[in-house]
Amino acid sequence: MTITLAFDVYGTLIDTAGISTALEKHIGSKAVQFSSAWREKQLEYSFRRGLMQNYCKFSVCTREALEYTCQVLGIEIKAEEKDLLMQEYRKLPAFPDAQKALPHLQSSGFRLYAFSNGPAENVSALLENAGIAKYFNDVVSTDEIKSFKPNPAVYAHFLRRSRAGGNEAWLVSGNPFDVIGALSAGMRGAWVKRMKSAVFDPWEFEPTVTVETLTELESALQS
Repeated sequence: MTITLAFDVYGTLIDTAGISTALEKHIGSKAVQFSSAWREKQLEYSFRRGLMQNYCKFSVCTREALEYTCQVLGIEIKAEEKDLLMQEYRKLPAFPDAQKALPHLQSSGFRLYAFSNGPAENVSALLENAGIAKYFNDVVSTDEIKSFKPNPAVYAHFLRRSRAGGNEAWLVSGNPFDVIGALSAGMRGAWVKRMKSAVFDPWEFEPTVTVETLTELESALQS
């Protein structure tokens, strides 16, 4: 049985905190706080739009979250500087462990897919810029069905697109909500616990496996 791995992109393969470097040029020492708040609101907006069935592209959620964060933190950033920050969001770095783990997983015979809220063309460009696009069979985007994770329809869409069965398909994510969504939809789930302080939501779902880095994933899947 060939195992199919659906890798979440933002926060799993790609370090969203990498935007802090660009933010420092505009807001200095508040960059880390701003980055965290921006990311949280970005996800919240995608959740809300998914529930409302009022879809827009993930980049719109990202821009609206940027505007909100400026307002809530009382930070003024010029419109042209916001445009530059949005461009930087398409050039975020890969986590170092992704660079190490993906070629080994590919050579071991796993089927690798990038699975993201972001439109496929944006995700492809992001992965290419980060130097990891070549390891994936394809990019599957929730944009293709006009919804967002953790709508169960997006996980069903992934299974159809990848032609994988639930028992042979794993969602790999650093985001607990995403792992829970996949488990609820019948997939298996690997949680990448990137911070020791991270807590998995105490629901009735638990990750099939938990790893601290992607380099541990292959051995965890085979155990």
